[in-house]
Amino acid sequence: MSEAAELFDLSGKVALVTGGSRGLGAAMVRSFARAGADVVIASRKLDSCEALAKEVRAETGQRALPVSCHVGEWEQLDALAERAYEEFGKVDVLVNNAGLSPLYDHVSNVSEALYDKVLDVNLKGPFRLTANIATRMAEGDGGSVIMVSSTASQSPGPNALAYGAAKAGLNNLTIGFARTFAPKVRVNCIIPGPFLTDISKAWDMEAFEERAASTILLARGGQAEEIVGAALYFASEASSFTTGALLTVSGGSAR
Repeated sequence: MSEAAELFDLSGKVALVTGGSRGLGAAMVRSFARAGADVVIASRKLDSCEALAKEVRAETGQRALPVSCHVGEWEQLDALAERAYEEFGKVDVLVNNAGLSPLYDHVSNVSEALYDKVLDVNLKGPFRLTANIATRMAEGDGGSVIMVSSTASQSPGPNALAYGAAKAGLNNLTIGFARTFAPKVRVNCIIPGPFLTDISKAWDMEAFEERAASTILLARGGQAEEIVGAALYFASEASSFTTGALLTVSGGSAR
């Protein structure tokens, strides 16, 4: 194995990915398994988790555990952590990827229930799961936590105010948790721009492509696989001296 390959090797590691059954999460699950890690695939839809777990086992031979979990529910997060530790005895990489950004017509029509749901999934969930698992990492052999934020955390549009605020909180938690669990646990954050995943199916693609031509330096949206480099970097020894970092992967989106 080359020196570069060794840096990104995850053999013997266990990676847990929330929102792991589709989009960016599924791309990360596949990449971690291909790099040698066993994986825990968590999302609300167990059948989707099971389908990806089956695919991962067949392609890579790695162990893959599908778990149904609503990341906005405190008790379900604790149950997810317990299930992962029961199955594997450890978690080396935690990716807080699950997110939610419901559409609304005007900010005045955002209900309290919707606001709370957005904050629960995007901020409360990562807080609780990180507090639980990173504590165990710090008591054991250490590990890596990866937050998945959004460029809306830095430049929110009028249709994503609660979402942007929650993701800004996630950026803050990245630095706070990095300080809390140093030196054994590294905590970093990926800040994606527009990616053409399942969520983009609801977009007006003609309007998006026209806008991208003038507002994104690479003049396009990202493909899910293009998040893999950043994820593998933070998950592996390649980033052994990196913690509390916020890495924007946006194609050069204008803020």
